[in-house]
Amino acid sequence: MQSMDIERVRAYLLGLQDQICASVEALEPTARFAEDSWQRAEGGGGRTRVLKGGAVFEQAGIGFSDVQGARMPASATAHRPELAGRGFHAMGVSLVFHPRNPYVPTTHLNVRLFSTTGPDPVWWFGGGFDLTPYYPFDEDVRHWHEVARSVCDPFGKDLYPRYKRWCDDYFYLKHRGETRGVGGLFYDDLSEPGFEPCFELMRAVGRGFEEAYLPLVERRKDTPYGQRERDFQRYRRGRYVEFNLVWDRGTLFGLQSGGRTESILMSLPPEVRFEYGYQPPDGSAEARLNDYLRPRDWLTELSDGR
Repeated sequence: MQSMDIERVRAYLLGLQDQICASVEALEPTARFAEDSWQRAEGGGGRTRVLKGGAVFEQAGIGFSDVQGARMPASATAHRPELAGRGFHAMGVSLVFHPRNPYVPTTHLNVRLFSTTGPDPVWWFGGGFDLTPYYPFDEDVRHWHEVARSVCDPFGKDLYPRYKRWCDDYFYLKHRGETRGVGGLFYDDLSEPGFEPCFELMRAVGRGFEEAYLPLVERRKDTPYGQRERDFQRYRRGRYVEFNLVWDRGTLFGLQSGGRTESILMSLPPEVRFEYGYQPPDGSAEARLNDYLRPRDWLTELSDGR
């Protein structure tokens, strides 16, 4: 296995955070990111940036972290039991953006490098991005997955179908029997074919995220909406809360490793609504979402003939 270059990855991740923040602020008339820099007693720290109360984004959080620890937490060794008890070094950028307009989808991106410390260190990359619409548009879903495929194709034509399926499987609310949204890409434990190709895939995912998401924001941010749409958006945001607190390995890793709680939970929406037994009326725009909350071959089903 090729040796890793932690400093290059760290510099890239800090730059990625800067770039995405600049792109978001370019969409906002006045709102700006506030930054919190933090340190961790056991080792490392990070910088968390949150934009609140914007015209486009009700809340947009993007964090960089670079942390070390003497013992890997259970969430990190559940699928790698041979690494239990080893020290670790983890760094990454993670974001969740909650738009104000219900017609703009919520989105998530994470890219990360994880390594063990001590003799014979083991390293791997992970990451991906996914999309959670409330009022889905077929052309938006198609664009999202076209970009996801274009990110993967230079690294092998088999990657997009594999990482797309992995995303569908991971971002699945088992207790609800539905996906969190329309998916995207997810991968983990990536160390082959070596450091440089794996690092380049991380950078491709970072580039691809903006190409996939920002056109959707521009397209939908001025769509008229009313209280009905806002209420449904808040209700569906509850599913986002359920996934992050019940199933998400990243949330568990952060909390179990003694991370900064405010930064870990910045992914939660600023306003959310829970309603017992809610069912959208048959034939309504809200009921239409149900057909999107299952794994589908989007690029085949939504092909426009290109």
